[in-house]
Amino acid sequence: SIIIAPERSALVIVDMQNFFLHPELNAGATAGRAAIAPTLKMIDAFRAKGMKIAWVQWGIDEYDLTHLLSPSFLYGFSDGVHANTSFCSEMGTISNGTIDAGKLLCRGSWNAQAYGPLYDSYLQGVEMGTDFYFNKNTLSGLWGIMTPFEQWLHDTGVTTLFFGGVNTDQCVFGTMIDSVFKGYDTIMVEDICGTTSPYYATQMVVYNIGGDGWTTNTSMIL
Repeated sequence: SIIIAPERSALVIVDMQNFFLHPELNAGATAGRAAIAPTLKMIDAFRAKGMKIAWVQWGIDEYDLTHLLSPSFLYGFSDGVHANTSFCSEMGTISNGTIDAGKLLCRGSWNAQAYGPLYDSYLQGVEMGTDFYFNKNTLSGLWGIMTPFEQWLHDTGVTTLFFGGVNTDQCVFGTMIDSVFKGYDTIMVEDICGTTSPYYATQMVVYNIGGDGWTTNTSMIL
């Protein structure tokens, strides 16, 4: 068991974006969509205690595109054939032309904003002053000397991080393991994490974070 200081703790929600969760953009993201309801419960509970919520999401800009992203990342987010189909390429429309998906994971685009009820909750939290948003340009929101997210942690004195989001074994794990390496108390909330990867990928994350930090679930926290 652990004891936390609420004023030094935050819920970190990683990449719960339209690109990864909307059924028309990612039909296979059933685990991620199943994590939405318990995530909303966690958000409400944290806010009720005056605890902070950090939304850490892909938000690419032109500098990232031309200076920071590796060829493998560019290829992995493309159609595998055309160079102009990767980050910040126009995705066209969905939902019978009623929604402009915008540029792929580019800052300010519809596909890069939080999915469905999570976006509504985020807007509510911004009004309340409990929620904060941070762009990232790679798997981890803490990779580098001082990311916007890490600067905020320094400024607020937050040292205990509860993690959820998608994908468990990629961006969530990447941010969690950097959290461990940088000395933050790192807690994985298993039922608000989801991935499209095989189950053993999640097993690896739970095993490693269980040794490097802690694992828990929303029932225990609530």
